[in-house]
Amino acid sequence: MLLFCEQLLNGLQLGVTLFLMSAGLTLVFGIMQVINLAHGSFYMIGAYVGATVALHSGSFLLAILSALGASWLAGCLAEALILRHLYRRRHLDQVLATFGVILFCNEMTRIIWGRQPLFMDIPAALAGSVELLPGLPYPIYRLVVLAVGLAVALLLWLIFTRTRIGMQVRAGAVNREMVAALGVNISLLYTLVFGCGAMLAGLAGVMAGPILAVEPGMGESILILTFVVIVIGGIGSVRGAFIGAVLVGLVDTLGRAFLPLLLRLLLSPATADSVAASLASMAIYIFMALVLVIKPKGLFPAHH
Repeated sequence: MLLFCEQLLNGLQLGVTLFLMSAGLTLVFGIMQVINLAHGSFYMIGAYVGATVALHSGSFLLAILSALGASWLAGCLAEALILRHLYRRRHLDQVLATFGVILFCNEMTRIIWGRQPLFMDIPAALAGSVELLPGLPYPIYRLVVLAVGLAVALLLWLIFTRTRIGMQVRAGAVNREMVAALGVNISLLYTLVFGCGAMLAGLAGVMAGPILAVEPGMGESILILTFVVIVIGGIGSVRGAFIGAVLVGLVDTLGRAFLPLLLRLLLSPATADSVAASLASMAIYIFMALVLVIKPKGLFPAHH
């Protein structure tokens, strides 16, 4: 039971990290209709800048702020220099251009930081663990990641439902020309939205830094999971991204933890472990296929 509770929390923590990634990506696709494969590169930039600043300054807060600034700047530059010219183009052109950005960013990180992975220490104040239930210690840092993800989800919901800029962004997603005719600077709005999406990815990167190794190409593996989240949740929907991310996090974590135990009831331990490893890595894709059979547009598609 305690193992189940621990894995449940791990699944939620992975889910909120995926939400930080998928919220930015689903916003960009829902509003601009741009497929941005380079989103994982902003995650990597956030992690690298955060790890470097943490190493030299010893301040985790400074690392987070610099990672947010760097990923926001990288996002705004990418939008202004590359993506702005692709809004009217086919999705294939967008895929090829943003794939080029991935290759560029991966090579630049190798040139600047080298091929060796960087390691970020968990800040001293968050290094311990706290006993949530008798016999269930849980790392404080993972709880902080969980809290940050939930706080960002709440903030995004408030911005999109309660503020003027949120209303403009939603309107721009439905009818770009009409919003521009009403005097809204739509290109500036798009740059800001894209920059904010990149900043959320950078935040996910710097928060994941102490849990994972920071290395070139680290954005690609999480990008695949992010696309799965968006497809499950419904393209263009922030609420869908949140629910999809939590479900994917839970399915992935619980699958890896408990499939071997379940299969050992039926098969020999060695066979059970190898079959479970294969099934666990397929679990989220099987889950995605089941969701799409029942709801082809995802759980909460954006209403245009």
